Amino acid sequence: MVFSQVNPNDTIRVENLPKDSIPAAKPLSESQILGDIDNKNAPAKIQKFSPAKAGLYSAVLPGLGQFYNKKYWKIPIVWGAVGTGIGIALWNDKQYKRYRNAFVSELNGLPHEFSGIRGIDKTVLGNAQDRSKRQRDYAIGITGLIYILNIVDAVVDAHLYEGRKDPDLALTPSIINDQLSNFETKAGLTLSFRF
Repeated sequence: MVFSQVNPNDTIRVENLPKDSIPAAKPLSESQILGDIDNKNAPAKIQKFSPAKAGLYSAVLPGLGQFYNKKYWKIPIVWGAVGTGIGIALWNDKQYKRYRNAFVSELNGLPHEFSGIRGIDKTVLGNAQDRSKRQRDYAIGITGLIYILNIVDAVVDAHLYEGRKDPDLALTPSIINDQLSNFETKAGLTLSFRF
């Protein structure tokens, strides 16, 4: 035998209906609806950078073109590279002048910084000044090359900026389902082309 509850007064109460706390939205006009549709379907606004401005800014001050392109992480690299090259060039110039003054004093028979050290003669001092001058010149050349690469980087980065936001080419992480191996899923990357 089975028993169940029976509610003899099974009716819906209609006298105490809750009130809606959210006011009804005002209907939009047809022009507003069309404007919203156009805004949603419009192509994404791509921020463009001028390659000429980026190159000019980097030529005036190394790193300023990278700042213009919003590549802030490159600025310390540029400053470090240019600063290191300038520092090495200045240090080698100081050594060159030191050895040059000693070489001239040795030729004139005057005392100098290296007087009294055995094995130091005009040949050794001449070779030392030539080596310091060559290293200074290399440092100046490499620093100039870094300066030019800084400008080229800013120009190329500004020129290629709009291509980075291409929605038709995407490299995204994905999960690969493989039913043929012992492992059910694997992590991987998917390169997607959309035409």
